[in-house]
Amino acid sequence: MGIFFAKKKQPSRVTEQDKAILQLKQTRDKIKQYQRRIEQNLEKERLLAKKLIQNKQKERALLLLRKKKFQEQVLSKTDGQLENLEHMVHDLEFAQVELKVVDGLKVGNAALKKLHDLLSIEEIEKVMDETKEGIDKQKEIDELLSGELTTEDESEVEAELDALLAAEVEENIPEVPKDVVLPDVPEELPEKKKDRAKEETRERVALEA
Repeated sequence: MGIFFAKKKQPSRVTEQDKAILQLKQTRDKIKQYQRRIEQNLEKERLLAKKLIQNKQKERALLLLRKKKFQEQVLSKTDGQLENLEHMVHDLEFAQVELKVVDGLKVGNAALKKLHDLLSIEEIEKVMDETKEGIDKQKEIDELLSGELTTEDESEVEAELDALLAAEVEENIPEVPKDVVLPDVPEELPEKKKDRAKEETRERVALEA
């Protein structure tokens, strides 16, 4: 019974690239361990060669130093191998990042294509026209409800107001009675008349003298 109800095994998310990166890193770590062992041996052999020289065992010291030199060359080669491994790990990891970017672009392009299929240019233009028509209709309704007048209506209202004001002025002007006799306008102003009287007085005084 348990076999029938067993959960279906999920596919592994580990890709071949992940396995390759893991293997490269493991190889790198092993090389680093190997380098540490060589470095430790080099130090031991250096101290041993120094002791052999002190004991006058020159030939054995020479052989030990040759071995030490060979191990130093091996250590130098492993440095180059480590550098190559590090570059390869970096390239694989960066390739995975690029792959994810490409996959993301594919998904985005597919989504855009579906949207473009759903919304054609003709349909968009139709929606825009209907939207504009609805906005204009709503604006017209708002103007009617709020009592707003057009520019032409305002001009007509102002002209009518001017006509009413002119008629009001004409109605308020008092009528002049036809039988009223207006006084004559003096020919000379009072100041001129007074000056003339003074002149006549001076002439009379001059004649009497």
